[in-house]
Amino acid sequence: MTQGFQYTADVVVIGAGNAAMCAAIAARENGAKTIVLEKSPEKEKGGNTTYTHGSIRFAYNNNEEIKQIIPDLEEEDFKITDFGSYSEEQFYDDLCRMTDYRTDPTLASLLTGKSYETMKWLTSHNIRFIPIYGRQAFKVDGIFKFWGGMVLESVGGGHGLVEALHQEAKNNGISILYDTMAVELIHTDDGIAGVVIKEKGKTKTIQAKSVVIASGGFHANVEMRTRYLGPKWDVVHTRGSKYNTGEGIQMALNIGALPAGNWSQAHSVTGDRYLPDFEEGFQKLSYPFGVIVNSEGKRFVDEGADFRNYTYAQYGKMILEQPNNCAWQIFDAKVSPFLREEYKGRKVTKVKANTLEELADKIGEINKSSFLSEIQAYNNSIDESIPFNPNIKDGRKTEGLAIPKSNWANKIDTAPFEAYAVTCGITFTYGGVKINENAQVQSILYEGIQGLYAAGEVVGGLFYKNYPGGAGLMAGSVFGKIAGENAAKHALTQPESTLKS
Repeated sequence: MTQGFQYTADVVVIGAGNAAMCAAIAARENGAKTIVLEKSPEKEKGGNTTYTHGSIRFAYNNNEEIKQIIPDLEEEDFKITDFGSYSEEQFYDDLCRMTDYRTDPTLASLLTGKSYETMKWLTSHNIRFIPIYGRQAFKVDGIFKFWGGMVLESVGGGHGLVEALHQEAKNNGISILYDTMAVELIHTDDGIAGVVIKEKGKTKTIQAKSVVIASGGFHANVEMRTRYLGPKWDVVHTRGSKYNTGEGIQMALNIGALPAGNWSQAHSVTGDRYLPDFEEGFQKLSYPFGVIVNSEGKRFVDEGADFRNYTYAQYGKMILEQPNNCAWQIFDAKVSPFLREEYKGRKVTKVKANTLEELADKIGEINKSSFLSEIQAYNNSIDESIPFNPNIKDGRKTEGLAIPKSNWANKIDTAPFEAYAVTCGITFTYGGVKINENAQVQSILYEGIQGLYAAGEVVGGLFYKNYPGGAGLMAGSVFGKIAGENAAKHALTQPESTLKS
């Protein structure tokens, strides 16, 4: 295994999505010869990053700080836009609140405290961002007001982010090997010495002094999902990259890495019931403006508990627990203008009707009488004296229901009515390996593994049960940068390997 090296590098990065490419760019700018391993063909590169909208959460204080990230935005656009502010403290509090205060405080502090400077670093490497008008801000009285702590997305969404990162890597002399899977870490008593790979089916080895694992979690591995998450998780819709099957985590565990984080839960969203796995457009996230009912015709969740950014990653699991693992999102004509773009197009499972009775008939597999009674009770419970406002938690709520709706409650009484068939989709897993503040992987002896670093969904300990939308991309960027910097520093201070090439 340790002879006949086909490649040599200072740093090897396993993976080629956002976290991986940030690590590679950071390692290269710190002087390290860097090779990136991408398991997929080039046309499918980027892991889960390509499946995102490119929305990214970071702390900022005012419009002036936003201008530093998006200097090309016209002054006229700034005049009609209220970006508000989102402090490091708010970001940290959101992360703690949404993980039931289980998040690793050291990692959480790094994520929130370094988020803004990392955004500036990304822009210095030709990554461009634009405001998320439409999904994160509605125009009220002539002003776009952002909500939910997330205001920018990468130009071109996830695809655009991946392309920009890869282009920057190539411009900086980083080698990217496609169709190349890491198989095993070469590890000696002195630490990491290289990687065994399969390049287009051929076994080869790379000699390296540092490795950054940024190859994603195990959401696309049915066996691992069922083993760690439990029953029913083998039948969920699989979002994201089909190449995120957990080998990176397993390789680290095989040499004594310490597991960390929430291995029994995952980022699980509500989305189209019948869309094939790994296709884009699965998510259906405008549920705060309607209601969700199961096949018994009953509501089972507070659709308006919080902004969509703070609830969507756990509502999929709640649908998985319903009869037949499915539900329907119900909207009327009053709120249809607020539905996101993923509700449009041909690959959407929906029915439309001029009466609720007809809607139930078209749905078919739903208890019609129970459904009609549920909608009537819901309509009768709404306090309409409170004005509806989609930009804030408006407090327009229900009264007296077993399952309340805390905000954005509107009567479902205006034809045409629409129902969207939804199920649970898994996006990424929360369990991974433990890292320290330098993104160095920790061993089961609670010591650093020399030369081994990790970033992105491979890392456990940040997210438990839930997470704030956009925090995943930011975590990948923050810890990718930290991992790349420290991997380079380690590699460039090590003596020449005694392994023979």
